[in-house]
This record gives sequence, C-alpha cells and structure tokens, in this order.
Amino acid sequence: MQMLPAISLARRELVRFLRQRHRIIGALATPIVFWLLIGAGMGRSFQTQGPGGDDYIQFFFPGTILMILLFTAIFSTISVIEDRREGFLQSVLVAPIPRTAIVLGKLLGGTILAFGQGLIFLILAPTVGIHLTFAGVIATSLIMLIVSFALTGLGFSIAWRMSSTQGFHAIMNLFLIPLWFLSGSLFPPEGAKGPLAAIMKINPLTYGLTGLRRAIYWNLPFTDSTPSYTLSLLISLAFAIAMYMLSAQVSRKTIPGDLQ
Repeated sequence: MQMLPAISLARRELVRFLRQRHRIIGALATPIVFWLLIGAGMGRSFQTQGPGGDDYIQFFFPGTILMILLFTAIFSTISVIEDRREGFLQSVLVAPIPRTAIVLGKLLGGTILAFGQGLIFLILAPTVGIHLTFAGVIATSLIMLIVSFALTGLGFSIAWRMSSTQGFHAIMNLFLIPLWFLSGSLFPPEGAKGPLAAIMKINPLTYGLTGLRRAIYWNLPFTDSTPSYTLSLLISLAFAIAMYMLSAQVSRKTIPGDLQ
C-alpha cells in the first residue's frame, strides 16, 4: 500500500473542511444544541443509574460525543459523492495507485475531523461537573479514534454507491440516526425490553458509547451490567476493521457515475 497517496487524500479532506465553515458549525453546534435542549428538557423525565446518573446532562454527555463523531464522520464522506460529480474521483481511480490507498486516505481524513471535533467537545466536560483524569482522557481519545474510523468507513461504504447527496441523506436519516438512538445515548440499555433490547445488544455503537462512558468516568464505580471498557474497545475495534474491509470491497465496484 502506498501511504503517500493516502496521506495526500486525507490532507485534502482536512483543507476542504477548514475552508467550509458551515460544516464546522453544523457538525459541532448541532450536537451541542441537542445536548443542552434534551439534557435540560428531559432531565427530570429519566431516572438513570451509575456515574452521571444523578444529572441527565452528565449522562447524555458521552452520547453527545458519539453524535458529534457520527455527524462529522458521516458528513465527511459526502465528499465521495461530490468528488465523483466534479470528476476528481474518476481521475484518482485511473491513477496508478491501489484502491485501498484511496479508501485509507478518505477514512483517515474523516477520522481526524471527527476525532478533532469530539476532542473539542470533551474539553467542555468540567463545565457540567465531569472531572476528567489523565488516564480517562487517554482512554476516551483511544475509543473516539476507533469509533471515528469505523463510522467513517460505514459512511464511505454507503456514499460510494450513491450518485446524489439527496439519496445519501435519506439513507442516513433512515439507518444511521436510529443506530445512534439505539446505542443508549438517550436512555440506558437496561430500560429497554424485548426486541428493542436485542437490537441494542447487537448495535456496535452501543459498545462504542459504553466505552466512552466508562472512559469519561474512569475512576468511578459502575454498578450496572454494562460491558467493560476492554470489551467495548475490542468490539469497536472489530467494527472498525470490518468497516475498512467493507469499504475496500465496495471501492472495487464501478458505478455508472464513474463512467461519466
């Protein structure tokens, strides 16, 4: 694999993002508004247990980080559709570089963007009474990197098949947003019953969120039966590897837009 093309494509994603200020505002401000409105409006409606359970805004904090990672990573892959429409992707595809380098470059760019914005939001933790430790910040950063890479891979595998941003947004609203809702961001998985509980258990974002929550509250005891940080990290890593392999497989297929 040639790393130089991958790094160049990742750098292009960063430069494009920084030049489009509306994307910065939308990817970061929207989850913060959700965090404040939902946290303040629904805080008295939920009784949660464990670290952050006494204050719903604290409980919802890791879920907001996951939302930021999801929004930023997924929206960054819209550039695949835009590059195809502008003809840039076609020129890259005919270049003498492996498809895996193209995939890795796109995924690294989206990962860095999502991780950077998640890290900015993490700095706000002390404002709501969350006391971060050095070990907790390192553990949180690690799980954020892995989840960001996985979500970018998921977005890439969907965007590659799309020829319009409208279709991509439709798929995102139908499939990706429910994944976030059913991760335990808004309510603890222990409160789910029947098929809903089963879906939450097989949802990979559930383990990403659990890893975030355990990392943020690193030194606090957990009295519930949620997976450990190590298990959450391993499952998230497996999810990231699977999404990279899926992205690499999908990129080998040519769609009609590539021939125009």
